[in-house]
Amino acid sequence: MEDVLEVYKRAYDPKRPVVCLDETSKQLIGEVAAPVPAAPGQVAYYDYEYVRNGVANLFMICEPLAGQREVEVTDRRTKKDYALCLRKIADEMYPEAESIVLVQDNLNTHSPASLYEAFEPGEARRLMNRFEVHYTPKHGSWLDMAEIELGIMGRQCLARRIDNVDALRREVATWKTDRNAAGTKVNWQFTTADARIKLRRLYPSLQG
Repeated sequence: MEDVLEVYKRAYDPKRPVVCLDETSKQLIGEVAAPVPAAPGQVAYYDYEYVRNGVANLFMICEPLAGQREVEVTDRRTKKDYALCLRKIADEMYPEAESIVLVQDNLNTHSPASLYEAFEPGEARRLMNRFEVHYTPKHGSWLDMAEIELGIMGRQCLARRIDNVDALRREVATWKTDRNAAGTKVNWQFTTADARIKLRRLYPSLQG
């Protein structure tokens, strides 16, 4: 926990950007009957029946100090999808960075092994060397600021029925563009000193 909190204290450095990564799923839901739009004195009406059209995965990639984020929508959440996401971060989003400081949770796919399953060894090693990785502790995924961004996106963009992945990509792209244009940042206040007081029960007890 303190490792991640110390990362968040670092000053902004475009050569060593701090990037947070997290992912979530979105069930694709279609309508059985056409919704009745809202009218004066009447709320919109949606039939309680719906059609399941599968599930999409969303990778949230955010740079908190820069107030920027990217969202990758994929059909699945496999090791290969994760590896491709890291390559996008390294080669498309931060090609000039000397090192990318990556904060992520300890999901089983979030490991160097995923790179070796997706790419040839030389490419996997090249990508690994682009990152300085910091993991949130078990049951501590809330320390990943990308999780905050996912929650905001869920409330502002995804809290309704979306029936296909193309529509999902359009909606997410619009949300991302607007939020990036505003330069919205996460106001992170929790520090190592706070953790040692408020979460002292999680620290080992030294018996003299």
